[in-house]
Amino acid sequence: MTGNPVLEALRRHRVVAVVRQRDADSALAQVRTLLDAGLRVIEISLTTPGAWEAIERLVTLCAGRDDVTVGVGTVHTPDEVARAADLGAEFVISPTLSRPVIAAARERGIVAMPGCLTPTEMWQATQWGADAVKIFPASLWTPASLAGMLEALPSLRCIPTGGIAPGEVTEWLAAGALAVGMGSALTTLPPGPLPWTTG
Repeated sequence: MTGNPVLEALRRHRVVAVVRQRDADSALAQVRTLLDAGLRVIEISLTTPGAWEAIERLVTLCAGRDDVTVGVGTVHTPDEVARAADLGAEFVISPTLSRPVIAAARERGIVAMPGCLTPTEMWQATQWGADAVKIFPASLWTPASLAGMLEALPSLRCIPTGGIAPGEVTEWLAAGALAVGMGSALTTLPPGPLPWTTG
């Protein structure tokens, strides 16, 4: 695709597993469950109390593994970008569009995926250097509307997030999403191989 390892991981694994928990221990317990289920792109949200501890522990847990991609979510400031990079995170995701956050991520050499809702915001994000955009909340979109937008803006790399169930993933991917983000819905995954990965 691009030679960017994070974007390649998204293309391969198709789901960003979003972790929001009550503390660092609970977050790491959920991460282990997600890894056991085959999820390989993990985002720990800063809304988790003790998130920075959880991120540091996750990076340590995955040291030496080239099949797990670790990121930080709900990032609002350049200082948070810097701390994420210092801990070894490979990407940051934001709920909103922030030029300083994108610039900080580019400066530190990690992937920036800001939250956007409109095509104008998504296009602006890419002009500011975003590597991909988080369509948030995805519940305000449909796969059909995503497909229609990508006909006009085919260069966008979109990750719909918010309100997507496991059974809807393939429909979003067929519409042109690079990947989707899911949090609590991942607890409803049936046993067995993940149906959306490309290997």
